[in-house]
Amino acid sequence: MESTAGRTVAELVAARWGDHRPGLWFEGKLLTGHEVAAGAAARAALLADLLPPGAEPHIGVLLDNTPEYPMWLSAAALARAAVAGINPTRRGPELARDILHTECRVLVTERAHLPLLDGLDLPGVRLLLTGTPEYDTLLAPYADARPDAFRAAPGDRLLLSFTSGSTGAPKAAICTQGRLAAAGRSLADQFQVRPDDVHYICMPMFHGNAVIADWAPALAAGAGVALRRRFSASGLLADVRACGATYFTYVGRAIQYLLATDPRPDDRDHRLRLGFGTEAGAVDAAAFERRFGVRLVEGYGSSEGGAAVRWSPGTPAGAVGRAAPGLVVLDPETCAECPPAVFDAAGRLVNGDEAIGELVNRGPNPFEGYWRNAEAEGERRRKGWYWTGDLFCRDADGYLYFAGRAGDRLRVDGENLSAAMIENILARYEGAVAVAVYAVPDPVTGDQVMAALAGTFEPAAFAAFLAAQPDLGTKMAPRFVRLVERMPVTATNKIHRAGLRREGLRCADPVWWRPPGEQAYRRLTPEDIAPGDAEGPLAPTRGPSAGGVGGKAPTARGGAAQ
Repeated sequence: MESTAGRTVAELVAARWGDHRPGLWFEGKLLTGHEVAAGAAARAALLADLLPPGAEPHIGVLLDNTPEYPMWLSAAALARAAVAGINPTRRGPELARDILHTECRVLVTERAHLPLLDGLDLPGVRLLLTGTPEYDTLLAPYADARPDAFRAAPGDRLLLSFTSGSTGAPKAAICTQGRLAAAGRSLADQFQVRPDDVHYICMPMFHGNAVIADWAPALAAGAGVALRRRFSASGLLADVRACGATYFTYVGRAIQYLLATDPRPDDRDHRLRLGFGTEAGAVDAAAFERRFGVRLVEGYGSSEGGAAVRWSPGTPAGAVGRAAPGLVVLDPETCAECPPAVFDAAGRLVNGDEAIGELVNRGPNPFEGYWRNAEAEGERRRKGWYWTGDLFCRDADGYLYFAGRAGDRLRVDGENLSAAMIENILARYEGAVAVAVYAVPDPVTGDQVMAALAGTFEPAAFAAFLAAQPDLGTKMAPRFVRLVERMPVTATNKIHRAGLRREGLRCADPVWWRPPGEQAYRRLTPEDIAPGDAEGPLAPTRGPSAGGVGGKAPTARGGAAQ
């Protein structure tokens, strides 16, 4: 008979009972694995008494990364309940919508977030305020509870994880205990996580990255975790030294922020051996390993669980991993497979226009749906396949290269371009600390390319840099460059492209542009964008594109920075 050990998160939680090794570090305090399991058991018993009969067993958690967060995740697993991670950057009606949409009957929060709830109408929602005498009094009768995993089943809902789409209300992806436990075991095996490892969790726990890729493998391996209330680039090394962390995860711009800190002689004085995440880019990953001595592994897995790409030894630089059976790159309009990606001798993609498409899983997948959103589920499951909404290309050997989100595709003069590919090229510019590429409307049809750049910008040097890039097609060069002191990001450190697109040219930051047919950049003025200005950037483009001489792009389409 097949063993059921570790098939549920509840079993993994209960396994820490009696484990008196260090289990959780937070702000100078330490809890043993046993103490964490005991805290989870007490909260599970309390939860069983708080949830109204017949109600969906859902609780909202509106917390920073404090010990209460993993304890309530563990408690929900023991109580066969589900946690909806509430994003504290949401405001007003949007925040109330997230709580009510997921039918939370209990909301766990802290004093720091109470102002977010002022004036919100949350009928039927019981508020638990952690860190207060009243909270301690509520928990006291359950102090002797023991974790009981017997009733939990792999199919029990455990997470309602909101996606961070740029349009429409966020969708709550369902994740069961079985799927989360399996993901934890898989990553623990892949990265050879040991019981004496310590996983540093600095990404927000309302996001799937921290829970699925950091907390779950630590739980599966019996390893410790260390929490940072909120990500801090300047505080990371001090934290990992204090707790002896060996592993961490990242998303978005976190690696760029770490590289932007001042170098120190003791940058390699730590136990970290691995960082696992997404969107660091090959250039920054190499720079990070040179400076800190830590290897970064770029992985891919949709929050919904419908597709995953696993890194393995031999994966080429810049690739995420080899495509598993069923994973294909399709043209979203024709549903035909895109041709293999072709790279030049320098490792740069030369046929991105035809090779880049949407990653689709045509085989079995563990996507478990969205909470109360049949329309969004149908969009993900078109033709009976799982459509990730992410752009990739695939080489002749089956290795996959991330090319951005489907919503980040630009269409310039009839050509489809990937924002991520252009960003990889612009990241080579010596003055760039961070780069974001996005579309602004072309007055006739399609898009024009705009880039936000944090760092130093010298117009002539930037124009010369663009001209020297062999893989930058004429339609790919930014028409507009917005200079920002700090890149706007979401709560998960991903670039806030939706906000950049909304502001477009009419923003408070300085914007430089290249008029049609010209090579030099100059400051954009209010007169340039005045309505009816036939020579302004909103006027119809004629003749050569702003990216260079000639109206036809060369064969180079994108750049997988190596």
